[in-house]
Amino acid sequence: MILTDSSKSDDIPRRKNMRSADREKLIVSEAVRFFAECGFEGKTRELAKRMGVSHAVIYKHFESKDALIERVYDQIYVKRWNPEWELLILDRSLSLQDRMTQFYLAYADRVFDYDWVRIFVSSGLKSYGLTERYLDIIRTKIIRPAALELRQDFCTISDLDPLSEEELELFWGLHGAVFYIAIRKFVYGAPLEIDVELAVTNTVSTFFNGVGKIHRTQSQ
Repeated sequence: MILTDSSKSDDIPRRKNMRSADREKLIVSEAVRFFAECGFEGKTRELAKRMGVSHAVIYKHFESKDALIERVYDQIYVKRWNPEWELLILDRSLSLQDRMTQFYLAYADRVFDYDWVRIFVSSGLKSYGLTERYLDIIRTKIIRPAALELRQDFCTISDLDPLSEEELELFWGLHGAVFYIAIRKFVYGAPLEIDVELAVTNTVSTFFNGVGKIHRTQSQ
């Protein structure tokens, strides 16, 4: 938010009286939106101007821009991760299709967000490593377990055999198809007049219809 001259006079005294912990939270909150709009190449000096504070205030709370980016990662990615998703993928009281549908509906509800998507893409383009770290979470906690669960459904491969890249890529394809809905909206700016819940459900259903054909062919 860019402050006008009239709003600065009202805002700065209030912020000067903030507690240190509250000011730090405010900096992170403003940094999330700033980096979402400007990418990680955005200057912290510009962020300070937007907040109506001096540049030194930011570095009083964060020793470097990288330290601020790390806090943004924690705020928007780590804290939005729900550990219950990992248990859901392994819950064999439900079909794997139902598990993946529930996961992606919950995931879309949590991450289909302007700040989340744009920072994710910006991080990947600027090689800050945040995207790679987050995708490792997806790989270890969702993709690999789901691929192993798929073996249980079709019993075509022993669980003792290491997962192949082809098995993993099937689920990366599903993940990418769901996430592309958010890319179209928040990166490309496409006007999406769709029911996201229905779109996600149909995407997962289409995936499992295709996977079933692949495994039936392999087993013949």
